[in-house]
Amino acid sequence: MVRLHSRTGSRIMSKKLIQAAAGNAGDTLGYVDDVFSTYLYEGNGSSVTVNNGIDLAGEGGMVWVKNRTSTPSHAIYDTERGPSTGTSSSTNKTLSSNASSPEGIFANVAGITAFNSNGFTTASDQVSPYNVTGPSSQRFASWTFRKQEGFFDVRTVTHTSGTDTVVDFSNLGTIGAVISKKTTATESWWVSHRYDNTKYLVLNTTAGEATVAGNFGISGTNFTIQSGLSSGDYVIYAFAHDVQSFGDNGNESIIKCGSYTGNASTNGPEINLGWEPQWILVKKSSASGNNWFIFDSMRGITTGSDDLLIRPNLSDSEGSAEYASLLATGFKVKGTDQAFNSNGSTYIYIAIRRPMKTPTAATEVFKPTAYTGTEPTPQYFTTGFTVDANIYKYRNSNIGATISDRLRGGPIYSFTSDTTAEGDLTGNSASAVFNLQFQRNDGFSVGSGAANASGNLIAYSFKRAPKFCDVVAYSGDGNATQDINHSLGVSANMIILKQRKNSGTQWLQWNSETPNHSMYFNLTNANFQTGGGQPYYVGQSVSSTAFRVSADGSVNQSNGSGNSYIAYLFATLAGVSKVGSYTGTGSNVDVNCGFSSGARFILIKRTDSTGDWYIWDSARGIVSGNDPYYLSNSTAAEVTGTDYIDPLSSGFTVTSSAPAGLNASGGTYIFLAIA
Repeated sequence: MVRLHSRTGSRIMSKKLIQAAAGNAGDTLGYVDDVFSTYLYEGNGSSVTVNNGIDLAGEGGMVWVKNRTSTPSHAIYDTERGPSTGTSSSTNKTLSSNASSPEGIFANVAGITAFNSNGFTTASDQVSPYNVTGPSSQRFASWTFRKQEGFFDVRTVTHTSGTDTVVDFSNLGTIGAVISKKTTATESWWVSHRYDNTKYLVLNTTAGEATVAGNFGISGTNFTIQSGLSSGDYVIYAFAHDVQSFGDNGNESIIKCGSYTGNASTNGPEINLGWEPQWILVKKSSASGNNWFIFDSMRGITTGSDDLLIRPNLSDSEGSAEYASLLATGFKVKGTDQAFNSNGSTYIYIAIRRPMKTPTAATEVFKPTAYTGTEPTPQYFTTGFTVDANIYKYRNSNIGATISDRLRGGPIYSFTSDTTAEGDLTGNSASAVFNLQFQRNDGFSVGSGAANASGNLIAYSFKRAPKFCDVVAYSGDGNATQDINHSLGVSANMIILKQRKNSGTQWLQWNSETPNHSMYFNLTNANFQTGGGQPYYVGQSVSSTAFRVSADGSVNQSNGSGNSYIAYLFATLAGVSKVGSYTGTGSNVDVNCGFSSGARFILIKRTDSTGDWYIWDSARGIVSGNDPYYLSNSTAAEVTGTDYIDPLSSGFTVTSSAPAGLNASGGTYIFLAIA
């Protein structure tokens, strides 16, 4: 028996990782943000450098690329085999998940030419699967897996027939799945999975599971290429399972490899991971004839519409299907397609957690952008972070602000100023462009309608991040109460939510400054009491993992088309955001938010009497003179000729000239401010 390790040296299992694999907290191994990335880009006909923040040069790993809009094969590269050094079959290093061909499947293609400290670089070949001239016609998805204890590893080995080749993956803690390929000859991709280590699947076909018969398999922390397989070089991609040694406290996992049983119901099975995933690989294992599927939240795993999918065993372009809804604790299968949810069938999956780092600066998670619309010509704006929610306001006309988010998908939007049901631009002539809104890694696009109409606009871009902001899509159940899970990691200080499908339901706002009250976000009404005979709409119980809603149809209707909801959660994070309150004096009021360079976004509402929801931002101007504002509860154009707030390094100042809606003597006010 031959026991082999990585060519770059073995990693020894540390005591902390042994403890972590057993489920005990230990020293942190870092964050998923540092070891995995879905990065979307557009072809340009020349070399593309993808800066995804993943250190491949120093740590090593694997990159998987697929053209979304056309039909070239998948392209897989890794640091163990090295970057491409030429275009011949012996130097381009390409493997394809949809083919059994050996390394170098693409003729006259250079491939990925460099693994960098923050991503990778492609060659300039326009015939390649990763860099066809675009941008509008050729779009690409890339998935980068960095080597990391407790997460992922890649090895290359030379196997000799007649002898078992054992590869030690004790650095992973627990092996969840292994994908292996012979690189020197035509041979299928073999997949071993922890759900049943006596079976295997084939990545490049639709075959169902088969019994391992002296070929290979997982045993403990070892992966074995058994003696019956022919001699040659193999690459092995190994994925860990549920090693709880990541995150701030070193007690969280970032990857799980599991299985579920379908029920053929629109109320499909709910898979509890303990966290929300951003990437899912799934395959029906108990029967043949079903494709493999990759879903990721960058392209879209939506609640209320189809998800975008890529099939690893096919070279076809990106498709769509109603597969799953993301939950704060996992995902829920929502379709009845037998490929995902056949009654009694078994499905295996690999799931990777969504980003989990707490921001240290507001510029990492929020940006206001003032721009001029150019409809029908689309525009792209850089934020420097992944945008999960956007609020748009057409500044010069009577059009209410709209809000859209990644969980619902780019074409779906709601007006903050009224009770109408959400709108959907799917099928609109410009929807293909508009849908790019949430398919960028470092900004957003606008294509049609109020988000890009001729004139002046303002957009607020938010990234979901622990202790700052979260977005939750949920369904009502009609019970007296329902606890809605979230991913903030701390108790929310402000919750704004709306029923999605039915017209006539108000926006509700709950705030920790007035915890026994609620307000309508789209109206001027004062706080109204909840409890004591009044309905608890939201906020009856708010914790670091959930918030509670009542049975009222505005927040928790059962059955019917109107029982889906969208909620936006904000928390106070030192130096980044502040949810708070102040008392008016009629004179200048300095509001200390704990910031060092003032606020870039301010939302204020009076609570003890009627008053509008005022919004200011630094892109339009927070200065010592007049400051433009608009009202989120109104369709009116922005107001530019008033000086109701002034800059303050620690937060903001409400001026003595502000009206009763902002600064009445003895009046009480809540606010959300972002640095």
